[in-house]
Amino acid sequence: MRRLALLLGMFMVVAVSAFSQRYITGQVSDESGSVLPGVNVVIKNTTIGVVTDPNGEYQIKVNSENDVLVFMFIGMISQEIKVEQRNVINVMMKSDAVEIEECVVVSGLGGKVRGLNVFKSKRERKGPPMLVRGHSFVAYEQDFNTESYAGISENGYKQVTSEPLSTFSVDVDRASYTNVRRFLNQGQLPPEGSVRIEEMINYFNYDYEEPEKEHPFAVNSEMATCPWNDEHYLLKVGLKGKEIEKDNLPASNLVFLIDVSGSMNASNKLPLLKSSFRLLVNELRDEDYVSIVVYAGAAGLVLEPTSGQNKKTILDALDKLQAGGSTAGGAGLKLAYATAKEHFVEDGNNRIILATDGDFNVGESSNASMEQLVADERDNGIYMTVLGFGMGNYKDDRMEIIADKGNGNYAYIDNLQEAQKTLVSEFGGTLFTIAKDVKFQIEFNPEQVLAYRLIGYENRLLNDEDFNDDTRDAGEIGAGHTVTALYEIIPQGADDAKKWIKSVDELKYQKKQKRRNVAMSDDWLTLKLRYKRPDEKASNLMEYVIKGDVDAFDEASKDFRFAASVAAFGMILSDSKYKGDIDYEDLKEMAKESRGNDEDGFKAEMIRLIKTAESLSSQVALGK
Repeated sequence: MRRLALLLGMFMVVAVSAFSQRYITGQVSDESGSVLPGVNVVIKNTTIGVVTDPNGEYQIKVNSENDVLVFMFIGMISQEIKVEQRNVINVMMKSDAVEIEECVVVSGLGGKVRGLNVFKSKRERKGPPMLVRGHSFVAYEQDFNTESYAGISENGYKQVTSEPLSTFSVDVDRASYTNVRRFLNQGQLPPEGSVRIEEMINYFNYDYEEPEKEHPFAVNSEMATCPWNDEHYLLKVGLKGKEIEKDNLPASNLVFLIDVSGSMNASNKLPLLKSSFRLLVNELRDEDYVSIVVYAGAAGLVLEPTSGQNKKTILDALDKLQAGGSTAGGAGLKLAYATAKEHFVEDGNNRIILATDGDFNVGESSNASMEQLVADERDNGIYMTVLGFGMGNYKDDRMEIIADKGNGNYAYIDNLQEAQKTLVSEFGGTLFTIAKDVKFQIEFNPEQVLAYRLIGYENRLLNDEDFNDDTRDAGEIGAGHTVTALYEIIPQGADDAKKWIKSVDELKYQKKQKRRNVAMSDDWLTLKLRYKRPDEKASNLMEYVIKGDVDAFDEASKDFRFAASVAAFGMILSDSKYKGDIDYEDLKEMAKESRGNDEDGFKAEMIRLIKTAESLSSQVALGK
């Protein structure tokens, strides 16, 4: 009888457990009824979570009716909902009202230095401002926004007769797009310096031809009329890196360098960082090894090199991380490099993955010293990937420098969907370099082209003589990555040429050089590329001539038209003087018609962001 009761009890426990374990589905939208893709849906007090798909829908497995689902999205008020007996939970998220305040920074001598616009949730304002004394200033700490971005001086037109060559380094960083998305999602237009158009264009993958010959990437080009100025043409040059199956990638020696300082103590910083790294750890193979270095007031090694076979050990170490203290970024970098060198893998992928909000404020913190450290170790075969998190004290300029000098890439992670894209879907491109020091040089034909303008890449420009200098550092391409560059071209005979090309007096001491006779050529330009394989010091040269007719914009490929729409979006956001007559309505139509294959919904998301930017711009125009 006792045994029967015991069996009956066990049966009831199993039955209740089976009943409690079930999938919850639903859709998340905003107050206007628009669906919200990329919302984090997490079971409270666990690391179990999903993100909403392009239709704002989610599905998550719960273990009990007492589980609580937490819905988090930047710019929205987080919600916690107890599961109870429900199988479907639809959520409407409300905007987290943002107001602009002025924060005055006062010099140590009592003089006003500058006023700063500070964006802060109205819900979070409480208490009087706190006066904090530093070495050279007194500031109100609360409501103080210290995000920093490098200034951008937009590329202008170059006249071919005087500057026939355009030389620059490739860039596969994509952080600017996700950072711009973060601002728009929280109801703000992005600040000056945060919009880097080449990173916005390169956020998206394009359907370029795969490399077939000995080179690690293929070159694709296309020309059509310019959508924002029908007097001009648009040239697109695209590179497609060789795809490599994960099983064929070299073994990895990875060092996770994680910022656990007090500034990381926010839901969109260390907790999101841990969830993101969990996704990456699940992609590791047995031959891949991971070490974990953390830094706050000091730096420390919290995990010795551990095989991807022991994922639980790595995940347990991540789960134990907590935020607190100041930020010894320089010490963390040194320890990470020492760890990577100690366990260096010959012919392998030796890489530091730095995850931080970029707030290096203790120790070796100047851009110059960190830049030199990273550049020195790059030459020793240790590359750098930088992942940015959070807002409020985000240091975009520092992280971009570290990634550029470390032969690596830079991404901004604002939700788990972005972590999935960067660390899982684009695993090879993010972590495995197939070509380094990749440089473009284009020579334009003066018989066809009056002037040209490179769109974006302002901080990647090189001197013409750098192209043949193999000691000059340049950008890298990862496995499967696409890289796209756009030029706006003023052809000979354009009616608006005088508007853009300013004349100068004839030189007194310089003889006017005779141009070569190329009048019979239908060449538009000659494109040359140089690159090195990861283990080589001498560069390889590729050369292509681009000639022929120019297509009407509507007849160009969908890739061409979508890349143009992204560029136009960036120009509108940055209020470029070259944006011509295009407006948000034109932009939405252009992006919709060229969306093409969009399985993950990233292009549809950009169309939603265009609508958000249009609404915010209207409010600014009305003075609201």
